[in-house]
Amino acid sequence: MDITIHQVMLPQQDPEASLAFYRDVLGFEVRNDVGYQDMRWITMGPPGQPDTSIVLYPPQADPGVTEEERRMIAEMMAKGTYASINLATRDLDAAFEQIQARGAEVVQEPTDQPYGIRDAAVRDPAGTLIRLQEVR
Repeated sequence: MDITIHQVMLPQQDPEASLAFYRDVLGFEVRNDVGYQDMRWITMGPPGQPDTSIVLYPPQADPGVTEEERRMIAEMMAKGTYASINLATRDLDAAFEQIQARGAEVVQEPTDQPYGIRDAAVRDPAGTLIRLQEVR
């Protein structure tokens, strides 16, 4: 079986802030930017990895979500408990230094975890927790 990760969906409430974060802070490239009515989907990914993308989407776009669920999603996003993603780098300290210098909200500085990995954490403008793990 040949299965790969093609796209991951992450919510965003402010497309311009999300675009700036993933492009200017993380260094991702814009692959697609589509608007419909008052909503916007932005597809981005790391340079050199054209088959793996993050789609920043408006959570209110799903017609199956009730108004109460929309409020709950907005509250969870504001608290930073709605979504998360793990990214990887070969040099955590250098990557973290650049990300921090570019203005990311730091949740955890680089740390050797007791379960065997070294990682750090930041939040994107929508509250998504981004863990950056060092690949050794």
